[in-house]
Amino acid sequence: MPQTSRPRRLLALATDNWPARAYLTAVGVSVAAMFVAPESPVAAGPLILTAPLSLLSVILPFGPGTEGSLQALAVGSWTVWLLLCALVNAAVLGALAKRSTPTTTTAPPTRTSARAHVRLRTLLAPAVDNWPARAYLAVVAASLAFFLCADYILTDPTFAALWPLMATAPAGFLAFLLPTSSPLVFAAATALCGLANAVLLGHLAHRLRAPEAHPAT
Repeated sequence: MPQTSRPRRLLALATDNWPARAYLTAVGVSVAAMFVAPESPVAAGPLILTAPLSLLSVILPFGPGTEGSLQALAVGSWTVWLLLCALVNAAVLGALAKRSTPTTTTAPPTRTSARAHVRLRTLLAPAVDNWPARAYLAVVAASLAFFLCADYILTDPTFAALWPLMATAPAGFLAFLLPTSSPLVFAAATALCGLANAVLLGHLAHRLRAPEAHPAT
């Protein structure tokens, strides 16, 4: 039996379980609220809910604010991009909701520290054992390097923190809640958020790459 294509598997992960459907519903509600109150802070809801991918649209020279003959094209392309970002995030939730098939493993180490080390390695493995997650971590590392360079070397670090926040959103926004202004603490917090995002992205990559199980005929 032929394998389902990856786009169709992505769509299935984004729609065939309740966490993913609940997320898509929240995105839909935020989009409706954006049209009802376009001048309020609620209008930023769709971008925040579909971060970090949706925040890439900030660097584009066009978007919903574009005026003139390209306005319809700009709004249409932004809407399509927002939908794709929402589907990817929903698929991540769907991949986490899917329980992996249990496999036979060797007996765990007897020492508590060794068991904790094995669990940690297993937990973080999806962040580094596939190219989408590794590429994402490279982007996070580059944004953090720019931020630290701007803060400690350049004379004008204005808005330098925006790049790691965009790269690690939405979890990265929690770094603003830290009761400290230390650049190193902020960098460490956003790095952890980026690592968490990479783990989620890795889970999605594994789910899309894994062969499907078909019933025997």
